[in-house]
Amino acid sequence: MTPRVVVVGEALIDLLVDEDPRHPTAIPGGGPANTAIALARLGTPTALACRLGNDAFGDLLLANLTANDVDLAYAVDADEPASLAVVTRTGEGPAYSFHVTGTADWAWQPHELPADLPAEVRAVHTGSLALALEPGASVIARWFAAQREHRVTSFDPNVRPALVGTRAEYVQRMTALWSVSDIVKVSVEDLQWVYPDVDPVEAARTLRRDLDTPLVVVTLGGEGAIALHNEQAHHRRADPVSVVDTVGAGDTFTGGLLHWLNENGSLSRDRLRALTGHDIDQALQFAITVAGLACTRPGADPPRRAEADAAIQRARAL
Repeated sequence: MTPRVVVVGEALIDLLVDEDPRHPTAIPGGGPANTAIALARLGTPTALACRLGNDAFGDLLLANLTANDVDLAYAVDADEPASLAVVTRTGEGPAYSFHVTGTADWAWQPHELPADLPAEVRAVHTGSLALALEPGASVIARWFAAQREHRVTSFDPNVRPALVGTRAEYVQRMTALWSVSDIVKVSVEDLQWVYPDVDPVEAARTLRRDLDTPLVVVTLGGEGAIALHNEQAHHRRADPVSVVDTVGAGDTFTGGLLHWLNENGSLSRDRLRALTGHDIDQALQFAITVAGLACTRPGADPPRRAEADAAIQRARAL
């Protein structure tokens, strides 16, 4: 089946470290890969353009993406090993350190990305580390900007301060990508790091207005999310869940948002601008629900559509 969304970026291994660091658990991860899996599990045909490592971890990533029905027609068999993100749980949430030198995800060459995508592809999505590390970051950024002539573009900064360089350099890079995006999903933590002296929602509001972004969604963790659209702010609160792990929750939110927009015929620039308040409320409810479900189990483990529908029905019955 031809994909409706193409996601571009890293597929890496999360090494989850618990009480005994001698026995970490290797779990397939990477923000773009998590988003692609979330979309596919929810029922949106999705392809992932990624560079898969040439080691056992790369084999694990390939097997996981295939098992989740992610289209790998645009994946590259890389000569480098897979990247590793070491995830340590703390009282304030997961802490990340990275092993990325000489690994597969950052070595993109222009010819490795598809020059033409089928007309059925309604959106391309990118973000996270793939747009923070050279030389691949510039390759993806140019490709992403060129796609806007043909389809909706979606961007999630997913800032990892340990890898993005200086704040001033990252602000320039992020703003350039935001300026060619129709949908931006950004966490309040991202905005607090990028603009430490500005209220994060106000920072997003200013960027949305100055860059004329059709839809900006700021995620607030347990407080839900705020959508900024046509000079209006729409806040949807999250229902409480028993949190086991927040790894992959933001990526699942993005997948849920894109899935809702695709399923409801809104993955076009005109339809995005024409969204009603009711549309936005429903989209936020769906995205918040699937992200909440992902938080109830360890690692990046997005829910399937039946789980999401059941959770929404339970919430409406309360």
